[in-house]
Amino acid sequence: MPIYEFECGKCGSRFEELVKSGASAPACPSCKSSRTRRRLSPVSPPGRLPRGAKVRDSESQRREREAARSDRIADAKKARGSR
Repeated sequence: MPIYEFECGKCGSRFEELVKSGASAPACPSCKSSRTRRRLSPVSPPGRLPRGAKVRDSESQRREREAARSDRIADAKKARGSR
């Protein structure tokens, strides 16, 4: 079963739902309205690989290194300014 993206016509909220093809649109989880319509979702290009846990892990490690570097630079500027 594919995951489809829907939008509620009553409250405007967007949600994703696992729906069999040909089935009717599900009710909105926010307001329970049946006035939902399926949205056209962009498809990822075939050349892109899915982003796995290792990619996210290395990105978070990079952010931590950059934050530590910024802290060291700020501490060095404070030390120079207090002389």
